[in-house]
Amino acid sequence: MHARVFVERAPVSAPSVVLVHGLGVSGRYMIPTAEVLSTEARVYVPDLPGFGQSAKPARVLGVEELSNSLAAWMDSVGLEQAAFVANSFGCQVVVELAARRPERVTCAVLVAPTIDPRRRTATRQVLRFLLNIPRERLSLLPVAFADYLTAGIYRGLRTLRYALNDLIEEKLPLMMMPVLIVRGGRDPIVPQDWAEEAARLVRSTRLHVIPHAAHAVNHNSPEELARVVLSFLREQHEPDLILQSGEIVSL
Repeated sequence: MHARVFVERAPVSAPSVVLVHGLGVSGRYMIPTAEVLSTEARVYVPDLPGFGQSAKPARVLGVEELSNSLAAWMDSVGLEQAAFVANSFGCQVVVELAARRPERVTCAVLVAPTIDPRRRTATRQVLRFLLNIPRERLSLLPVAFADYLTAGIYRGLRTLRYALNDLIEEKLPLMMMPVLIVRGGRDPIVPQDWAEEAARLVRSTRLHVIPHAAHAVNHNSPEELARVVLSFLREQHEPDLILQSGEIVSL
């Protein structure tokens, strides 16, 4: 797996953070957040198999296989465990990893986690994806378009099918580590009711809402997201700062 690494600015003792991208794209659109986080964390941004600059397996990998690939990549770079920040479909991969291999995940930030069970059809997801496009920064469009072309239509559609068949709501209760859910207030793909339900399903979690952000919070609101993530990471070392489970905070 290809990965971008941002480790030069943070001290050696800084936490390791892995950023996991969404469906069809690569880790490139995570870079704005990675750059901000890298002042206080050692940041890794891999491309999942089949996407970006990583190898393209002949057979499209499902959620479990992608999580296995992520764990194998961690082994290859010497990461026994890490904090994870994932967006969209990447949240499904990280939730799978956390549920099956909890020792690898110290904590997780799920940014706009998919898929809302009440809207789990390809038609609804595509329509909401189209609604989201004009709400994103224009600079995302060439990055995403190039990544979609690289992945290919078949891989994208097949991965969407895997995403639709993945019941994230059944796995969220299995996450025993601290979890933070972040939603953009203008995100049509992850509505508020689903974000709140997801937060209730996890034992130790809360929900942050960034009002002006769309679905790709890591690209359209990197400073705000990084501030929330870094605060969350500090809390893991200062338990007295942790808020009550399920609390909703707007920035």
